[in-house]
Amino acid sequence: MSSERRKPYPFDQIEPKWQAIWEKQQVFHAPNPGEKGFDTAKPKFYILDMFPYPSGAGLHVGHPEGYTATDIVARYKRTRGFNVLHPMGWDAFGLPAEQYAVKSGQHPAVTTRENVAKFKRQLKRIGFSYDWQREINTTDPKYYKWTQWIFLQIYNSWFNPETKRAEPISTYRGTDPDSVRLAYVAEVPVNWCPELGTVLANEEVVDGKSEVGGFPVVRRPMRQWILRITAYAERLIDELDELDWPEGIKLLQRNWIGRSEGAEIDFPVVGIDDPGGHSGYKLRVFTTRPDTLYGGTFLVLAPEHSLVDRIVTEEQWPAVREYRERTARKSELERADLSKEKTGVFTGAYAINPATNQKIPIWIADYVLLGYGTGAIGGVPAHDDRDLEFAKKFGLPVVIVVQPTTDVPAIGFTGEGIAVNSPIINGLTSAEAKKKITVWLEEHGLGKRAINYKLRDWLFSRQRYWGEPFPIVWEDGKHRALDEKELPVVPPALDDYKPTGTGEPPLAKAREWIRYSVNALRETNTMPQWAGSCWYYLRFCDPRNDERFVGEGAERYWMGGPKPGGVDLYVGGTEHAVLHLLYSRFWHKVLFDLGCVSKPEPFQRLVNQGIILGEDNQKMSKSRGNIVNPDDVIDQYGADAFRCYEMFMGPLEQMKPWSMRGVEGVARFLARVWRLLMTENQAGAWELSGKVKNVEPDKGQQKMLHATIKKVTQDIESFSFNTAISQMMIFVNAFTNVDSIPVSAMRTFLILLNPFAPHIASDLWERLNAKFSDARGDITEQSWPTYDERLLVEDEVEIVIQINGRLRDRIKMPVDSPREDVERAAKASPKVKSVVGDGLAPYLKVIVVPNKLANVVIPKTEDEENKK
Repeated sequence: MSSERRKPYPFDQIEPKWQAIWEKQQVFHAPNPGEKGFDTAKPKFYILDMFPYPSGAGLHVGHPEGYTATDIVARYKRTRGFNVLHPMGWDAFGLPAEQYAVKSGQHPAVTTRENVAKFKRQLKRIGFSYDWQREINTTDPKYYKWTQWIFLQIYNSWFNPETKRAEPISTYRGTDPDSVRLAYVAEVPVNWCPELGTVLANEEVVDGKSEVGGFPVVRRPMRQWILRITAYAERLIDELDELDWPEGIKLLQRNWIGRSEGAEIDFPVVGIDDPGGHSGYKLRVFTTRPDTLYGGTFLVLAPEHSLVDRIVTEEQWPAVREYRERTARKSELERADLSKEKTGVFTGAYAINPATNQKIPIWIADYVLLGYGTGAIGGVPAHDDRDLEFAKKFGLPVVIVVQPTTDVPAIGFTGEGIAVNSPIINGLTSAEAKKKITVWLEEHGLGKRAINYKLRDWLFSRQRYWGEPFPIVWEDGKHRALDEKELPVVPPALDDYKPTGTGEPPLAKAREWIRYSVNALRETNTMPQWAGSCWYYLRFCDPRNDERFVGEGAERYWMGGPKPGGVDLYVGGTEHAVLHLLYSRFWHKVLFDLGCVSKPEPFQRLVNQGIILGEDNQKMSKSRGNIVNPDDVIDQYGADAFRCYEMFMGPLEQMKPWSMRGVEGVARFLARVWRLLMTENQAGAWELSGKVKNVEPDKGQQKMLHATIKKVTQDIESFSFNTAISQMMIFVNAFTNVDSIPVSAMRTFLILLNPFAPHIASDLWERLNAKFSDARGDITEQSWPTYDERLLVEDEVEIVIQINGRLRDRIKMPVDSPREDVERAAKASPKVKSVVGDGLAPYLKVIVVPNKLANVVIPKTEDEENKK
């Protein structure tokens, strides 16, 4: 009793109580079609959170922001008559667990298990209505068996350019199926971190060092598995249009894919034969501005370009070699930084500009990336900022070939204008010039129209232990797939998990495991963490299916609907706005093409929550010491206060700082809700207040109730959770000092509050049921209330009463009252009579402004006239 009285209401007792009830009764379990309890009459609604990586640090208060929003919607949709799928799981493969294994020798699975348990305990304590029967873990062999199976579908497919769809590799009629597979092997330059012993993605490299640990990273060529995502570039752009995503996220996706229309132009290289021994090797360059060809005064190759070794002169070789070594220490993000100073080295070789027939020098520079276009660009310094900076630094010619139509300098002009100094296209607009010179190039065999994409194929290998092994073996220098019956391929236990130091993955240490047969060896690379998160939303539909990655009936139901995307609502941070969404869409489209799933897109509606900063307005981090643990907040204020504050801070998508004072304010609101219905008796125990009665709400209470129903309903639908809570605060204030509290109004209010603060709402509902028998069942079984628009119509207005323009009184009158009624009411006002007297009041003039004011005019005294 004493601990209860120390708190504004007993959240420490009611929250564990209701969490135990929900778990025991499996209240939030969503049966699949055909299972016991499945209601065929209800429509479905699939709500998905971006599932977390379970780190050792556990949750901080920023993590549950999106989870709270989806939980509000899930609880709301259930009361609206939907079958709601709202699952949670763990994206559990990852480098941190492997790094801990390197240091401690403890198997990453043990660390992962401990971290998952911590995350799960924290999430359950917040009261989220997840269907925990559907919990998945990407490190579970029963899960990654199907990750490996999906890889095999990709491996055993090719993209038919005629049908623009993936098809089984058996339909390919060429002689080299490995050259067209959607999963292939290539020697490519990668970000190699010797200390971590693995390849890193570009976003995992910061200032030339690994994001994890801050170790040096170098570029080196390695044999890698690659997925041919570029085959889907056009569909990945075009099919964004029908998705309900923020336009900013769609733009990020389009920019990352980077569709460009232009021409590929062949520049003959002086003195170099082609790889077949024929004279006249031609270097192909892609450009979006073929109309500027006459202004091309140099070519620039990526330092890694294979042509460099063939064309570099003996004099230039030392400088080229040293420059390549420096470039190898930079990430692609650093190389593409437009603000950095341009660097480069002349190869000593020349090419011929096909338009001018003049020799132009061939350089190498780190800002040209091998994976974009052809790995070579044509330098047109007069009309490209980057090329101009490069030309000025190295003294290269600048030729104006586009004349602006406005009064701006021609040098440095990058827009469209009129072609000049270009004999074939002089005088044409840029648009006309592009078309004409492209036709000329095609007619002379010097180039062709082309569409290029910035998107590059997906480097899919990692030199790590803690990841999904590839279901691939190597025999006689060739790779082949394992039979599906051999899945899952489980990584063997190792004596230690340290990098080999040779570039070989840690799995290379498992000599017995590697030897698949006398002549065949297992692939020792593992898949990246992206693999498990590319398809988890499908496994949630049918997580215990041992025969298929997802049952056809379950997939058609939960991913069904009239729109292209299956998941109805997907919520997560903008840090996954590009790669995760792009990779998931790619995998899904392959599965769709192969007939494995029923919809062409995974996620129909996407909502991004903003970042919650620390109380110091800085991003939360261990180094800043500003991390706030949800457990500490819940200990002090309760889970309902935590949930409500997360939503009350401001619009979901905005960045905002945490404030413990803010939590305290929301906790006071919930305490007022409790005390509205409960009172403490002399023994210090809580009991239902005697003010709560089975009476009808009066007219004002009805209006407040229906206004609250309308506002909360609309705000949940629009994700305006902060203003929904504000309206509920207004409701509580309106009912706080009344003599009788209608139980019917309180029941309705608790249903509105329940998605936001389910523990207190459930407990108060139960207490009302114990005394009043007008309702049946738990609060989770109730239907969402509807509002009556007629009760919200204003039928009374406040009329301001003035005397000679000075405020004297305010009265309520029916809307659009006749002028005569307003005059009579104004003259009858006691405050008017106290000024003018009873006898004079009926004879005074009254000026009426309908529905606003009535101004009583009385003659001014002689003193008042003199004052004028």
